Amino acid sequence: MKIRSMIAASLLLSALASPALAHTYVFDVVLTGPHEAPPNASPGQGLATVTFDMDLATMTIEASFSGLTGTTTASHIHCCTANPGLSTAGVATTTPSFTGFPLGVGSGTYNHTFDLTQASSYNPSFVTAHTDISGAMNFLLAGALAGKAYLNIHTQTFPGGEIRGFLVPVPEPETYALMGLGLAVVAVAAKRRQGA
Repeated sequence: MKIRSMIAASLLLSALASPALAHTYVFDVVLTGPHEAPPNASPGQGLATVTFDMDLATMTIEASFSGLTGTTTASHIHCCTANPGLSTAGVATTTPSFTGFPLGVGSGTYNHTFDLTQASSYNPSFVTAHTDISGAMNFLLAGALAGKAYLNIHTQTFPGGEIRGFLVPVPEPETYALMGLGLAVVAVAAKRRQGA
């Protein structure tokens, strides 16, 4: 009976903790040439964090990149591929490039917050394909959560994209805390059973 009480308490804590970041989604992106389609041997690399805040209806992109063999010509997010982590898709975000993205360079950093309620944050054809801006926003987030969205950087050397990486969801800190609590409950229950 005590085990059921502990499990119930764990579930209650889980329910109480989860709404804290329920509308914020964070994705890590590792950009390389071998991740491109088709893959290439570029020594270029990059890291990005993409954060969707659905309460504010924003998407923040923080990125750094270096070692490109050509100078940058564009960067954006594509969505949504047919299979997670594979293939290609059309451009979802503003074209030809992110607002304020450093162009004509082989390395750099980028930090920008997009207002997802504005048409200027998207490729017009992506909005049309998903009925309206709200549909585009929801479809882009759903595609990212499903592993079907990627960020890439195009250069003069690789006009189709020199480096890219799929958006990978980062677990919320509460997820780790709840998992630890669950493991502790299981360990206590197992120890009590052994002692009985």
